Formats: sequence, C-alpha cells, structure tokens
Amino acid sequence: MKVYISAIITSKPEFQDEVREALMDLVKATQQEEACILYDLHQDIDDGNRFLFYEIWEDQEGLDKHNQMPHIKTFQAFSQGKLQVPVMVYKAMKI
Repeated sequence: MKVYISAIITSKPEFQDEVREALMDLVKATQQEEACILYDLHQDIDDGNRFLFYEIWEDQEGLDKHNQMPHIKTFQAFSQGKLQVPVMVYKAMKI
C-alpha cells in the first residue's frame, strides 16, 4: 500500500537560506531512492520560513528505509537549533 506524507519544516528566519539549501539537497538524494515515487519540496508564499514536502512512497517499508538514510540523519543533525518548531509529519492513505 502506498504511503502519502506531508511534512512541514519551519526554519528560524536567520537560517532560511541554509535550511532551504539543505532541503534541496535532501530532494536530490531522496529522489534516487528505490521506493520514492514522489518527493516534492514547496516554499510557502506568505511565510518563506515554511517549507512543505509532499511525498509518495511505494510502501511503509520504503518509508522506513528512507528515514534511516544517511542524508536524513545528516539533515536531522544539521537542523538542530535552526527550526522554529519540530518537523510536523502527517502520514495518510489515499481514499
């Protein structure tokens, strides 16, 4: 069963450019993953500090592998102290 993810990342204003660059690096690496169907990054028009990922994964196993990938771990370490709030992740199924 496919897994649909919406993730919201909100940077502190002074780190907006750094966070955006790091997220764009995540896109490049993640789109190479076998279970990745879609991994799109968006930036809020009204609040440039807010970024939204829309993701589709082949299955939960593929998503679990993604969450253990080095590029994810690198972003998690990098983002410490650079985000306004913890990353918000919403996992859904298509109906």
